[in-house]
Amino acid sequence: MSIPLKFSWLLASLTLAACGSDIIQAPNPSMDETAGPAAVAPEAEVAAKPILGNFGIDLSSRDISIRPGDDFFRHTNGLWLDTFELPADRSGYGAVNVVVDRSDERVKAIIDELAAVEPTAGSLERKISDYYLSYMDTDTLNRLGIEPLQPGLNKLAEIHTLEALTAAFGRAQIDNTATPFNFSIGANRSNPDRYQLGLSVGGFGLPDRDYYLEDTEKYIEIRIEYVAHIARVLELAGIEDAQGKAQAILQLETQIAEHTWPRAQRRNRDLTYNPMDFEEFVSEYTGFDWNAFFTAAGITDLEDLNVSFPSAMAPVIALVSELPMDDWVSFMTYRLIVDSAGVLSEEIDKESFSFYSTSLNGVPEQRQRWERGVARVGSRAGLGDAIGEVYIARHFPEAAKQQMDELVINLRSALATSISEINWMGEATKIEARLKLESLLPKIAYPNQWKDFSAIKITRDDLFANANTLREHNYREQIGHLGETTDREEWFMTPQTVNAYYNPAFNEMVFPAGILQPPMFDPAADPAVNYGSIGGIIGHEMGHGFDDQGSKSDYQGIQRNWWTEQDRANFDQLTAELAAQYDEFEPLPGYFIDGNFTLGENIGDLGGMSLAYKAYKVSLGNNEAPIIDGFTGDQRFFLAFARVWQSMIRDDALIQRLTSDPHSPAEFRVNGVVRNIDEWYEAFDVTPEDDLYLPPEDRVRIW
Repeated sequence: MSIPLKFSWLLASLTLAACGSDIIQAPNPSMDETAGPAAVAPEAEVAAKPILGNFGIDLSSRDISIRPGDDFFRHTNGLWLDTFELPADRSGYGAVNVVVDRSDERVKAIIDELAAVEPTAGSLERKISDYYLSYMDTDTLNRLGIEPLQPGLNKLAEIHTLEALTAAFGRAQIDNTATPFNFSIGANRSNPDRYQLGLSVGGFGLPDRDYYLEDTEKYIEIRIEYVAHIARVLELAGIEDAQGKAQAILQLETQIAEHTWPRAQRRNRDLTYNPMDFEEFVSEYTGFDWNAFFTAAGITDLEDLNVSFPSAMAPVIALVSELPMDDWVSFMTYRLIVDSAGVLSEEIDKESFSFYSTSLNGVPEQRQRWERGVARVGSRAGLGDAIGEVYIARHFPEAAKQQMDELVINLRSALATSISEINWMGEATKIEARLKLESLLPKIAYPNQWKDFSAIKITRDDLFANANTLREHNYREQIGHLGETTDREEWFMTPQTVNAYYNPAFNEMVFPAGILQPPMFDPAADPAVNYGSIGGIIGHEMGHGFDDQGSKSDYQGIQRNWWTEQDRANFDQLTAELAAQYDEFEPLPGYFIDGNFTLGENIGDLGGMSLAYKAYKVSLGNNEAPIIDGFTGDQRFFLAFARVWQSMIRDDALIQRLTSDPHSPAEFRVNGVVRNIDEWYEAFDVTPEDDLYLPPEDRVRIW
């Protein structure tokens, strides 16, 4: 796919900037737009040799005093863990963060060069520049203080009736405040070609229900700090009786938490899929004016919807009527302020940071403002897709995309072989599994279509208005999908994002260009390294289509049971064994991994590495992998995997992730996986005397 011409002048200017830290650089493009897109946006060049080490891994991080079989994570990363000083502005840091920082710096260079040349008024380039400059104008933000929020605060203060409260709940996403009834628009699980509204309950200001309901010393301390923080936020807006209102907000959210499902249940696709006709829904969940709620949200003629947590609906509806109106208004007022803090004065922004980053995650310092500005402007909710067009042209070579295509082909072949060879699945189910694999669509680097931002108005002197404009634009775009056919070309990450995802509704896996950088991927690295790193990530996303939840959708993305009863029972037994293994991991004293909550990601990690290893062997053909710097191909493969997850994290942040993040901590994404893979034992001579050793009969191999 060629890059559109609208950024041609910018691409020419970008290549003039010195950028010695770049891994990939583009040659100077032609300024002649008549030559066509290929002349305007040439491919970036692939480096001639690996960026890291002699074959693609930085071996200086290893602690060779630790046996691989005792702690493979520390064997690979121990010296780095012992010597690296966690930046004061981070809750955690590691290999992934290095790549994120690199992408942010590239985006910053793009934005800076836009500002330097003063793009044409109304152009997309000007919108990117103006949004960023409005964020950086702290003098104006500090002068305005709470003033930009005053109309919204006044509007909330005028709520005195249940009718007005209902309408305010419906407008919560538009007005950037809180509601106990959240909704989103996505593909219908029974008909992925059609959009459907999904309704759930929520409204937490804390990360998870445990923070409200558990009476450990840590959570009690957080609740005390939360009330003090809410009071300070309300005081900054001149709200009277801030302390009393703060306590009422905590009590209100606690009562919602009491009816909220445990996190492992909230990810269960069987439990959370409860489609209903709208009339049936209104009859079932009485006591709340749903027509008024959705009308206020701008949604009319709603035919049907999915209710995610049905048993929680009636109790939360009752809370709306039973709790004092003033408590709900206070709840929404606090959230309006704190959710807008990033586009208000530094005083308000810092108060939000002090609780959500320092108290909850132990982070003492904010990141530099330019970094936060890049994150805001470059996000998918901002103008990230527009920036992505330039990013791709400058930093991503088509040769890398072609190499990724080959990796995906070999991973797909590996899973096909695995499906044929596994003995716990019968042929009837295997036919369905093969069909799903054959239908799996990979999307690599960037979308085929770019978003249209022509209707959006951005100004240089009004950050608050800019943020509102983008939020409302994205909201209207989403609710406008109702009644339409789903857009299978849509991406849910920007090209520069350092991440990846699997979408069960479309049976697709997506790898933005941002993640296709060392140490995840280097076109010049040894194949063993690429298969152990990005190959494992490809296998991970591929595996999500066959994990405990993704496996509930078929090759078309339809949620249905395509398994025989016996095969599903066999699968559930294997996954239960894996969950039990992770339940035993204790990252911090008294804090354990929830094996059921993290099960899907753990299946992805384990299956991903199993498939990546098979694919690596396929790539070798009948040849033996060479010995490089004394390491066999298998050793390089597993070292690359462990190197990808090199990271450290603050204790407070780790506690939060254990309750709200379905991924296991990095150490266990490594050690929890390799101990289940026979080839790792052979590669590093792991014996029963080693700490990570599992007897062969206790090792879990699913895919």
